[in-house]
Amino acid sequence: MLKNDLSRVSTNHLGKIIPVSILLLLLISLYGSWYTVDQGERGVVLRNGKIIDTAEPGLGFKIPLMDTVVKISTQTHTASYQALQAYSRDQQPATLRASVTFSVPPDRVEEVYAKFKGIDSMVSRLLDRQVPTQVENIFGKYTAISAVQERIKFGIDVTEAITKSIKGPVTITSVQIENIDFSNAYEKSVEDRMRAEVEVQTQLQNLEKERVSAQIAVTQAQAEADSQLARAIAEAESIRIKGNAEASAIKMRAEALAQNQNLVELTKAERWDGKLPSTMLPTGTIPFLEVQKK
Repeated sequence: MLKNDLSRVSTNHLGKIIPVSILLLLLISLYGSWYTVDQGERGVVLRNGKIIDTAEPGLGFKIPLMDTVVKISTQTHTASYQALQAYSRDQQPATLRASVTFSVPPDRVEEVYAKFKGIDSMVSRLLDRQVPTQVENIFGKYTAISAVQERIKFGIDVTEAITKSIKGPVTITSVQIENIDFSNAYEKSVEDRMRAEVEVQTQLQNLEKERVSAQIAVTQAQAEADSQLARAIAEAESIRIKGNAEASAIKMRAEALAQNQNLVELTKAERWDGKLPSTMLPTGTIPFLEVQKK
């Protein structure tokens, strides 16, 4: 009797539990059948661990309990390297800070998963191994001062070296050399050298200024001398012309007087002040009172 009652109770409970379980299983299956891939990602679709497809951004369907989707970012990423040790060509030690900007091509996400399972592992196995080596190699081709003065070219050379050395599903966008720190002793020597160069340049500028000032003074003195010479020549020429004119006038007057005696008398008359001389010689004549006899 008791067994029959227990048997009826168990049957009733099972009758209620089984439909609920099926319903829950269906809900879980339906919920697990859909997935979404964000823009800037690609999905790697796995079926029982095997890659069967890649998924574009948007809503997708997968078989519950069999398929899984691993999302790989295709956006731009930056890996930073804070303390890279290297020696310059002239054996100056330096600590460099660099960053590498990269991305995964959308058509190579399957390769990323197949070889590295994800981006972090890829960075660790590809970039982290090559970046320090290539930075050290390229820095060793520059002197300490040229690495600083030709910073842009140095960065381009490092970018090319890293790009060529990394073989894998990654695109290197750029490499930035953010800082180069030398030893305190070297930086002090550079500072002293720069100060000396500045002082030399200042002295050269002062000498040039003095040279220009002296040249200006010479030019001004030469101009003044030329001016004085020109004035003296002009004055001498003026005197010469004036003397020639006076001599010519005297000559002409003398010739005129010699040719016309009456002109002599006329000149005397013009210059006589109308007074008779106070003393006269017995044989003397009174000026201008002689009458020509007819």
